[in-house]
Amino acid sequence: MAFSPFFGQGSDIPGNRAIWVGIYAELTEFALMFLVYFVARFYHPEAFHQGSQQLSKLAGTANTLIMITSSYLIARGVWAMRAGQQRACLAWLGGAGLVGAGYPVVKFLEIRWNLAQGLDGRGDVFQMAYYYLTFNHLVHVCWGLLGLLWVFFRTALGGYSAQSHSGLVAFASYWHATDLIWLMIFPLCYVLP
Repeated sequence: MAFSPFFGQGSDIPGNRAIWVGIYAELTEFALMFLVYFVARFYHPEAFHQGSQQLSKLAGTANTLIMITSSYLIARGVWAMRAGQQRACLAWLGGAGLVGAGYPVVKFLEIRWNLAQGLDGRGDVFQMAYYYLTFNHLVHVCWGLLGLLWVFFRTALGGYSAQSHSGLVAFASYWHATDLIWLMIFPLCYVLP
């Protein structure tokens, strides 16, 4: 069987087919939410312009950096496992967990700040769209953090090897998809007027 640096040995897709069913379901869910976002934005452009100006750009930027950094660290963990470096993989995954745990912390602080500014989700259509998108994303990040714990402990217990680590790759695929979704939410809610 041929080895592909992206898909593993003899496989057509990274990870396994089951994770891709979940990823496609996640992407479909968010595609529908983005569709609602764009329809609402079309009919209420002023609410979206004003709404994005009220959000904390610092919190949005911090979460963007957290998602990108944790994705990089997870990718490094996968590469370390492929090289047979279990300890290095654990270090990369541990770093990804520490960085990734910052996302719900920043989101919690951001929500407290939003509530103090009167952005409680009961306001205009922008607030509803913003909270719906970001809360759903937060749920997916929390699932991802639980998945990260799982692959960390499996790695620590020798559950993966250089030859057999599709579960680790499956998790990385999920995390990268969640990262990709945030990279769409961030400009739509925080940057674009």
